[in-house]
Formats: sequence, structure tokens, C-alpha cells
Amino acid sequence: MGNKYVTFGEIMLRLKSPGHERFFQSPALEATFGGGEANVAVSLSLLGKDSRFVTALPANAIGEAAAREVRKYGVDTSAIKMTKGGRVGIYFLETGANQRPSSVVYDRAESSIALSKPSDFDFKAILADAEWFHITGITPAISQNAADSSLAAMQAAKKAGATVSIDLNYRKKLWNYGKKAPEVMRELVKFADVIIANEEDIQKCLGIEAKVDVTSGELDTDVYKELTEEVKHQFPNVSVVAVTLRESKSADHNGWSAALSGKSGFYLSKHYEITDIIDRVGGGDSFSAGLIFALSEYGDDEQYAINFAAAASALKHSIEGDFNLSTKAEVEALFKGDGSGRVQR
Repeated sequence: MGNKYVTFGEIMLRLKSPGHERFFQSPALEATFGGGEANVAVSLSLLGKDSRFVTALPANAIGEAAAREVRKYGVDTSAIKMTKGGRVGIYFLETGANQRPSSVVYDRAESSIALSKPSDFDFKAILADAEWFHITGITPAISQNAADSSLAAMQAAKKAGATVSIDLNYRKKLWNYGKKAPEVMRELVKFADVIIANEEDIQKCLGIEAKVDVTSGELDTDVYKELTEEVKHQFPNVSVVAVTLRESKSADHNGWSAALSGKSGFYLSKHYEITDIIDRVGGGDSFSAGLIFALSEYGDDEQYAINFAAAASALKHSIEGDFNLSTKAEVEALFKGDGSGRVQR
């Protein structure tokens, strides 16, 4: 077993309308890059882990820019496959405000990773030095090829002795190549040690029902205790289930906390009122990275782990772009009591 923290998935060109404008209200879109597993790799690198991001990108200026963007944060990009065919997937983002929700439009058909087969990646070699492997449910939703590659990567990670985590991340706009999410996801989860999700993900990806209304803004933690126990009952290979608890009051105001059913018990994180959201995209990925970091550093202290993950994600809501550009010291300062936002001099 090695010390690399490896993620596999798609990085996209992110085109966002300025500020809180509607699409093309002004003739401009802000261009950055992002995507679930890339976001986690960047965040882990900034937290001090040796991270590697694996994907397929076209061998052109846009593909190279995407790889360069991740590399600039210290992420190992040596296993990225540059392809002759395919393209960089795109997602368009319009940031909501008050009662108008944010909106995402995907344009990612025929992307390089959607076309890549498992045989295009030497997962045995890529994961030989992996301590941890992370993937999201977005990748197997892209195409049958991407689903096959996801399964091959998870199997290789298990064989290499790595801890395997999956953020279920249900995206209904993506599951359209003929398979329903539970058909694919229940097979993948058999190779996971850690599941990260919200209550909708668990219902839509695993077909496990929860007595919960995600739109009500109210949360009943007992429901999550039952839900996480049922996940572990159906998948005995899973030792940790972490659930993010978002109370959506408006597009700018969310309550934010998390629960963890771990090896030693059931834990709730500190609760945050996030009243002026700058950018919530990537909030779940920053949570995943925080959890992976804390479990790997302080595995026995599951209360610490869930507090660290929730605080990391709360901070991400204050940062423009997909990546959580927060340090370990900043995350710890928040959950140990300093959420004042006062200038640090």
C-alpha cells in the first residue's frame, strides 16, 4: 500500500454567468474548470495529501488547460490520458438568488472520458501506490464505458489494499444511456468502504427509502440514523456512511451539517447557518475531501472527522469556483470556534 490519494472522473469546462445574472443577460461567461473528483483531488492536495487525478482529456489546447489547472494546485496528473478523439465536457452554471434556484446545463456527450474504455487505463499500475481511492456517482452516469471504467478502478483499488470511498452524487440529467442508477450503483457500492451521500442520493442511487422531505427545510436526525444503518445492513462491506444535511431556506441561505454512522457509533457535526452563499457548487466535494483527510489522519476519532468535513464544506460556500481553496488550519479554526469572519492579523 502506498501514500497516494487517487480520484477518477471527469473534469469539465465550467462556464458561469457573471455574479447572479441570468444566462447571457450580459454577453459574457466566466470560464474555469471543475468536476467532482477533480475538486476532491485539489482539496486533498491543499490539505497536504499526495493526490493524483485520473481522467481522459483531448490532446488539444482546452484539454491541456484543464490538466494544467489541476496540476497548479500540486495534484499529480501523470495518469491523465490525452486522447485523439473526444472533447472536454462543459457545464453551464447560473447562480440563483433568494427564491430563484441555481441552474446547471450539461453539454458533455461524447467527451473523452465518456468514450474511454477500462482498457485505456492501466488501473493496476495507477493504483499500485494508492492509500485511498475516491470516485463519485457522476462518473458512472456519463456513459456505459465510464461505468465500466468506474467499476474496474474500484476493483483495482480494492486489490491494491486502498480504502475506497464513493460519493453517490445522483444527477438525474445524466442517467440517460439506458441503465437506471441503482442497477449500476448497487454493484459499485459492493467495492466501497466509505459512502458519502445526501438522503436523495441514497434513495435514487441505492433504492433505499428514507422518510424525509428534502424540500421542507426541516431535518429529523433519527431518520438518518435509521437510513445509514439500513445502508450498512444491505452493504456489510461499508464501514462508514456520511450524510450531508442541507436545509435549503433559499438559494443564498442554507443550514449545513452532517451525520456519520461509523465504526464506533453515530455522530452529528456542528451546525452552520450559511447566510450569504458565494458558490455552493463543489460543496459536496469539499465535504468528501475533508472527510477523507480526517479519516485518514484521525481514523479513530469519528466525531473529529465529521466536524472537519462539515467545516471544510461550510468554508467552500464562501469561495468562488469549483475548488475549495481552504487549508487545514482554516478548517480547524472554524469548527473549533472561530466562525466570526473577523480579519486575521
